[in-house]
Amino acid sequence: MGNLIWVVTVVVSMMASQIVHTHEELPQASPEEAGMSRAELERIPFVVQSLLDKQKTAGAIVLVARYGKVVRLLTFGQMNATAGTPMRPDAIFRIHSMTKPITTVAALMLVEQGRLGLDEPVVKYLPELVGQQVFAAVTNTLVAPLRPVTIRDLMRHTSGLTNQTTDGKRFETLDRPDINLSDWVRAVAKLPLKDQPGTRFDYGISTEVLGRVVEVASGEALDVFLRERIFAPLDMRDTDFFVPEIKRSRLAALYRRDNNGMLALAEDELGRRHDRKPQHVSGGGGLFSTARDYLRFAQMLLSGGTLQGARILRSDTIRQMTTNQLPPSALPMTLGGLRLPRRGFGLRVMVQEEGEYGWSGSASTSFWVAPNEELIFIGLQQVQPFDLSLEMKLKPIVYAAVGK
Repeated sequence: MGNLIWVVTVVVSMMASQIVHTHEELPQASPEEAGMSRAELERIPFVVQSLLDKQKTAGAIVLVARYGKVVRLLTFGQMNATAGTPMRPDAIFRIHSMTKPITTVAALMLVEQGRLGLDEPVVKYLPELVGQQVFAAVTNTLVAPLRPVTIRDLMRHTSGLTNQTTDGKRFETLDRPDINLSDWVRAVAKLPLKDQPGTRFDYGISTEVLGRVVEVASGEALDVFLRERIFAPLDMRDTDFFVPEIKRSRLAALYRRDNNGMLALAEDELGRRHDRKPQHVSGGGGLFSTARDYLRFAQMLLSGGTLQGARILRSDTIRQMTTNQLPPSALPMTLGGLRLPRRGFGLRVMVQEEGEYGWSGSASTSFWVAPNEELIFIGLQQVQPFDLSLEMKLKPIVYAAVGK
């Protein structure tokens, strides 16, 4: 099959060389046992091979799970094409904005504990944001907000906080790894809001600010809170804001398309160290993870907030998180200038009318959950600029496999 390298494997075998944990691995099931069509699923390798042939990706992992069981875990291409390293099922990926649902779950845990209120003003926890004004584009002036930015606004991206300055330039401080989260928020305070709070969906830095709220409300550093309250209970053993040296050989290389549309190793990644905790812990996009680990997080969401006896959130909180929270004034959603009809936004996941929810990362990673079908899809690759081809080409196949 050309340069295609793909593996179907039992998840437990992925970590055979690691320390034995008490958590059980999610079981594997055949397509027939999961009520899925084997013939439809066998189309996946040919579709991904076409993406490899067209230089759309260097390598990828595709995971399909149903009824809490892994139906397909497939690896394709190479983890590092320059070094000729085949993709492996336990490869570690930069999941970028797929970090955001995890940070939001942390905040929702604090809501359940009564340490945060969804409709409380953010300035209650981050007083440095007091006095932030709104940029009125029509008059090119700054005006007072009509109401405070709330925790709910941060979760559904209706805060008016954006990753661009008023002249359209990127907020440079966002990309500084040498500035801690507290100092970063103080820099954010100097920027005006793009829109009046609660009026429009504007994808930006809201979840990054929410990460700092988690720190203040919990009294713990964000990375510590996530590790102790989410990663350890869910046994997400390879998810963190850095990749230790012992795991570095499993880190997938990051690629960008050059001017000719061909994949090239990202130059700014060459020599970059990922083996230590960064000064700036990004709750909006800083995590590394694996297909196995993110499946455990997604399965927790699908199972109503619990996984193998570990209760992370209540089921009613999960329903809120995965139900549209946008007001009519913010619909239809627009993202990157593209109108998205029949879609809404919950508390940090995109929601479709059919009940499906999920999100993506800027290096072309994605996940989605279809609760009505008890179905999870995870697609991991490392390609920038963001490319949705893998998810969009495989989604019809996966749904066809369940007869929908």
